[in-house]
Amino acid sequence: MAYRVEYTHAARDHLKGLSSTQRRTVLDAVDEQLVDQPDVETRHRKPLRPNPVAPWELRVGDLRVFYDYDEPNAVVTILAVGVKRHNVLFIGDEEVTL
Repeated sequence: MAYRVEYTHAARDHLKGLSSTQRRTVLDAVDEQLVDQPDVETRHRKPLRPNPVAPWELRVGDLRVFYDYDEPNAVVTILAVGVKRHNVLFIGDEEVTL
């Protein structure tokens, strides 16, 4: 089953803060990895412990895509996009601890 991908306003703002290359990398990874089976844990996709950001994470190099999915409606919602620098995660301009 193919899922429809939706971006929150916050996630769109996070994407605007990235370079055009980073944006394209994120959009391509989302289209490739989250459209078919967003609920399957893989090397680059994993469920997270309870946190205020999102229940799932997709890793794309130093970029992180935080999302949730609604199986009955076949929708993946991108909640946030961040950049990981060393051991520090930045979402927008803010340092975030998960």
